[in-house]
Amino acid sequence: MATITIGGNEISTSGTLPDVGSQAPDFKLKKADLSEASLNDYKGKRVILNIFPSVDTDVCATSVKNFNKRATELDNTAVLCISRDTPFAQKRFASDEGLENVVNLSDVIDGSFGKDYGLTMTSGPLAGFHSRAVVVLNEEGKVIYNEQVPEIADEPNYLAALKTLL
Repeated sequence: MATITIGGNEISTSGTLPDVGSQAPDFKLKKADLSEASLNDYKGKRVILNIFPSVDTDVCATSVKNFNKRATELDNTAVLCISRDTPFAQKRFASDEGLENVVNLSDVIDGSFGKDYGLTMTSGPLAGFHSRAVVVLNEEGKVIYNEQVPEIADEPNYLAALKTLL
């Protein structure tokens, strides 16, 4: 279990992020067209998992835009933005923000991604949502960087995450 804060108030998550050097757990998430995506779909690519509570918050929107902007500079890299939002909300957000270089994936069906990655908030006003985190995987699906953002209102250190890929 990790302890993070919302507005300075401590809350807990369901576990901890996968360790650097470990194999990332597979997942099944919904794409905007309601088809399914799994980690295996990105085999052979480097993957940035940009995880957050909802696209309808300012910090999440900024984070997604920052990763989108930087994603065009990276070879053989997929940026997956993962939240509990519906695929419809994610599609609207991507369209409204002109996001073309990231893939939005929804864990709305059963929340299994959040449980498997240890980042479902288990207390506080956002209980059930994902905490803000970044996990970077190499071409073999091994974790090469992870960051559990300590304050939910803070942006992740996306530059540190990207440095692992440059």
